Amino acid sequence: MKPPVFATLGCRLNAYESEAMKELAAAAGLSDAVIVNTCAVTAEAVRKAKQEIRRLSRENPGAPIIVTGCAAQTEPETFAAMPEVARVIGNHEKMQAEIWKGLAAPDLIGATEKVQVDDIMSVRETAGHLIDGFGRHRAYVQVQNGCDHRCTFCIIPYGRGNSRSVPAGVVVEQISRLVDRGFNEVVLTGVDLTSWGADLPGQPRLGDLVRRILKLTAVPRLRISSIDSIEADPALMEAIATEPRLMPHLHLSLQAGDDLILKRMKRRHLREDAIRFCEEARRLRPGIVFGADIIAGFPTETEAMFQRSLDLVADCGLTFLHVFPFSPRKGTPAARMPQVPGAEIRERAARLRALGEAVLAAHLAAQVGQVQRVLTEGARIGRTEGFAEVAFAADQPEGAILEVRITSRDGARLLA
Repeated sequence: MKPPVFATLGCRLNAYESEAMKELAAAAGLSDAVIVNTCAVTAEAVRKAKQEIRRLSRENPGAPIIVTGCAAQTEPETFAAMPEVARVIGNHEKMQAEIWKGLAAPDLIGATEKVQVDDIMSVRETAGHLIDGFGRHRAYVQVQNGCDHRCTFCIIPYGRGNSRSVPAGVVVEQISRLVDRGFNEVVLTGVDLTSWGADLPGQPRLGDLVRRILKLTAVPRLRISSIDSIEADPALMEAIATEPRLMPHLHLSLQAGDDLILKRMKRRHLREDAIRFCEEARRLRPGIVFGADIIAGFPTETEAMFQRSLDLVADCGLTFLHVFPFSPRKGTPAARMPQVPGAEIRERAARLRALGEAVLAAHLAAQVGQVQRVLTEGARIGRTEGFAEVAFAADQPEGAILEVRITSRDGARLLA
């Protein structure tokens, strides 16, 4: 018998949950199966999930394929109709031990209940299964799940449900355990991280959680995965200014640089809000590095509107760009809006990516000659506090924090 094969698509939260599922599957005794943890962020993501299922079926003949994740949650019938698929389980079900015990039963392939996907909006708890990180260098801790907002392009709330928070005490306890096990960096993850605490007694904010973690644990490096800058609270800004263990790197959910497009996206910020946040964060923490999500070719976007997204890269001082060519997602308001031609979308996305490569190159060139604190992720690879990748000329101890001098740059990497 062989351990299950896991394929993970999409975000870091999915990667975290796949690690939790590996533990659940092992505890249940599941073997000789394939688990595909899908993403639903775009129609293209669903297409890739189906493509991956077919590929895995060819490579693992006879192994039952179990499909889960956001795409399985939002359109279970799509995957249930695939002859390669034995079972479809929802995002809530995939974290339940009893579900995995059922999947390990001998009659999995012939089971009459092929789809186990409940109403995700009825789920009130989160992180029912905490894991002690993965890898030997950086641990991811899920502190929040779901989203209460309804951006017009996004299907994820229907895959993840409403926002739910993990209590601060539970988070602190887990991070303390991770530190005791030797992890030198912890990353806080969630679907809508800055909404953390809204459903907890007293409605604490993300900044309160960050300050509590840094006060009550000895974690050497704490990183925030992604935030909605308009929801950044005063305590978070104070932590950015005063806490050297909070890494000077933020990934921002910006999506566009034109106000009318932002309104049509149903975002809660305008262009000037994003610029103001980056200016304030940089004033509080000189040298802070920003990444951002930007969508190219949102419905009704003109060339002038797109140019404002290009200009936003310089206006906010962005370094790491995550570019999404717009893909209409069935069931979202944006899918019913006037669409930009596909060729124009692809061309705009290519220009955004080229700009991203240029600003990253400039940022990395400025690091040459500096001394950086680097967390090693392997024998010859690591990340700076600002999340730039560093390649070493000689083997280093994995999971250590080293002070190194940057000697040069090679493509998207620094060399030390």
